Amino acid sequence: MGVEMRTRMQTDSPAASGLAVRLFGPPELRRDGVPVALPPSRKARALLAYLALSSRPASRSHLCELLWDLPSDPRGELRWCLSKLRTVLDDDGRGRVVTDGEGVAVDLRDGTIDAVQVQDALRAGLATLPAERLQALAELLARGELLEGLDLPRSPAFTGWLVAERRRFRAAHAAVLEHRVRTLEVGSDAALAALERWLAVTPFDRQAHEQLLQALAARGRIREGDEHVAAAARQYEAEGQDWAPIGRAWQQAKARHAFAQVPVIQTLASPIEAAAAPAAPARRASLAVLPFSDRSPGVPLRGGLADGMAHDIITRLAKLRSMFVIAEGTMFALAERRVDSDDSGRRLDVDYVASGSLRRTPGGHLAVSVQLAETRSAQVVWGEEFSGRIDDTFAVLDEIGNRIVTAIAHQVEVAERNRAILKNPASLDAWESHHRGLWHMMRFHREDNEQARQFFRAAARLDPTFARPLAGLSFTHFQDAFLGWGDRRAAIEQAYRAAADGVMADEHDPASHWALGRAMWLRNSEDDEALRELRAAIELSPNFALGHYTLGFVHAQSGDPETAIAEADHARALSPLDPLLFGMLASRALALARLGRYDEAADWGARSAARPNAHVHIQAIAMVCVALAGRKQEAQAFATAIQRAQPGYGIDAFLQAFKFGGDAESLVRQAMRSVAA
Repeated sequence: MGVEMRTRMQTDSPAASGLAVRLFGPPELRRDGVPVALPPSRKARALLAYLALSSRPASRSHLCELLWDLPSDPRGELRWCLSKLRTVLDDDGRGRVVTDGEGVAVDLRDGTIDAVQVQDALRAGLATLPAERLQALAELLARGELLEGLDLPRSPAFTGWLVAERRRFRAAHAAVLEHRVRTLEVGSDAALAALERWLAVTPFDRQAHEQLLQALAARGRIREGDEHVAAAARQYEAEGQDWAPIGRAWQQAKARHAFAQVPVIQTLASPIEAAAAPAAPARRASLAVLPFSDRSPGVPLRGGLADGMAHDIITRLAKLRSMFVIAEGTMFALAERRVDSDDSGRRLDVDYVASGSLRRTPGGHLAVSVQLAETRSAQVVWGEEFSGRIDDTFAVLDEIGNRIVTAIAHQVEVAERNRAILKNPASLDAWESHHRGLWHMMRFHREDNEQARQFFRAAARLDPTFARPLAGLSFTHFQDAFLGWGDRRAAIEQAYRAAADGVMADEHDPASHWALGRAMWLRNSEDDEALRELRAAIELSPNFALGHYTLGFVHAQSGDPETAIAEADHARALSPLDPLLFGMLASRALALARLGRYDEAADWGARSAARPNAHVHIQAIAMVCVALAGRKQEAQAFATAIQRAQPGYGIDAFLQAFKFGGDAESLVRQAMRSVAA
């Protein structure tokens, strides 16, 4: 239809001029600030709201299924509702109800929709908005619940949509209030009012309770704080939840307040100081996985395969050791109380919440939808649908579970890495320093590698029990040795020492064993020792894609080429957008060349070299493979590119970086001779 559905983002009052649609509270329509009577039909109002919030045209069939429960003529009723909307939306020859065959939309680009303004703000990022804009958004959301009073009991599809949208905007309201509080002076009347409103929206949000208590203590309103803690305790106990952290937060807030009142001359001897400034716990990204719902026809929403999948995902994510994962008992208890994902995230004070559903079709397919939301910003950071045939139920669940776990871990890492690079390096904690290091490490440039090393060292100093930065530190030394960026012998020993320290810090972290396996391979230890550590990594976490990739990497050079292909393919299936994807592709290419499948090897080698972060050794693998396939002109083009990137690069540098078996080295020399001829 070619209609852009989103309205302009306006910062002035939406009622000042033009057409304004209000969806928070009872739905309203205003033209130039003057109320316009909406059609009395509840279906017509529901249709307006649904189309106003849609980012693209909706089909007539979908709208009929959404709003009408088997009427005699749903399309006729839809046409009648659209005609009623035209009478209030269209003016001066300006048609805002747009129909094009099967598609239906409302074009409100010249007006405003309060709910869309909130959606646009969330998409832009609440942290980027000025205080005035946050206040305006809070006022929009304070008008009331989305489509207040507009329920359609006989339209289950619409009811499901409305419940989900109300939850989404309730989460947005809490996020807006939380960010607004950060812009206000602690203890000010405006901050207290915003905190009270925040708690009214999410009464079990521990951070809201703690900030309110801090504000009350700063104002010296101790009695009110005591009363708030007592009320919160009753509320939490009624829900079977632990209120002790709120009680401890209040004791600490009162201690800080009392300490602030002590004359400076007494502070050195004050026993309050230790209580006032407790040591901050080491931070990890935290995650809660809600039980999945089964939306298959005739199956209860809970239980069976859906619960089994959630259990499996929680267990596998916990094995990764890089995140704090809420135990399944808590998550299933919250699900029994029908606590939604956004509320769960705030009750548990976690960074991310994963939720999903599955559906089995009569044709023998299983579709699983998953989304990952960031609790404090109310943003969905990732969503995807996985599918497979149910020829073997357990096999397909295992495969889909693998992909989900790896995707969630990867998306959390990307989000945390992006967050870390925006912060002042001097203010980073161990977790953030680690992710800042990852950002530099995966760029595969010498200068970035050195910066990554500094961030990993800082993370290891800040939290000596955190093994991941030590694995990252080992990898930076590995790169120095592998890519010739420093003294090879010294770099190899440093890679080994850092990896060994990582295993000592946490022997159950798969990344530590992965780093140790790589370092042992580089150290010219027996391949069996290196392979044992790499296998330990994937035994600890079967979804650890880098472990599978590195097994393929080693086997591609001197082990079993069929195993190399299988491991490289498995790694790509687990992590299809991995920063080391070029290595997975190149390992597959080498293994194919060793099997004499030169044309296939050439294609995979060219794909590996086309990756944006492919280094010079990957270019050389591509050159070897295309040369073996007889594609001499293409091989010479790779040779030219290699000399441009690293003048003087030759067969000795290539062979020193790898540990080729006799058959593989013969192929490399044969290919190099053909390119030089």
